[in-house]
Amino acid sequence: MTTVVLADDEALLRKAMAALLPLEGEITVLAEAEDGQAAVDATLRHQPDVLVVDLEMPGVDGLDAVAEIRRTRPDQVILMLTRHAKPGVLRKALKLGVQGFVSKSAEPAHIATVITTLHAGKRWIDPDVSALAVVDDCPLTDRELDVLRATRDGYSVADIATQLHLAEGTVRNYLSNAMQKTQTRTRHEAARYAREHDWL
Repeated sequence: MTTVVLADDEALLRKAMAALLPLEGEITVLAEAEDGQAAVDATLRHQPDVLVVDLEMPGVDGLDAVAEIRRTRPDQVILMLTRHAKPGVLRKALKLGVQGFVSKSAEPAHIATVITTLHAGKRWIDPDVSALAVVDDCPLTDRELDVLRATRDGYSVADIATQLHLAEGTVRNYLSNAMQKTQTRTRHEAARYAREHDWL
């Protein structure tokens, strides 16, 4: 028997899954969560074999919830449901150690099979999701992303230079390149643009 916590802000979908998954396999739904924070609380309280979590939720989203859960339960098995994931989001989820990705439009029988597969210690990425993951649409270099990340956190050019062990002129060059590539006027706009495109 595999125990799961279901986290999805779409009540109809969540309740349908909670009803159908036990019919499709040896699965017990321990709890349902309607947002990211509730997903964290339910996972830490019930300690399921597999957390099934929607990527996009209000407030604390799926990725933030996974990051928080990982701090307390580093080995938690996680299946992420996604409707139209961007490449940057998928890469972030993989870095966080998410073991499985399934399209939200998948049949309950398929989702049940994937849950069992993950519980057995394997990984699963739906083909339509993995095709998106390998498309790298980010034109920025790692260093340009580093300086934008620090900009987003409110650091000055001098602070960024100290933090990244770079000369201030080098930091300005990276910021200038990033602004050109994102066609923005200020470094803060560039950081916002990169964040909106899930590159940071």
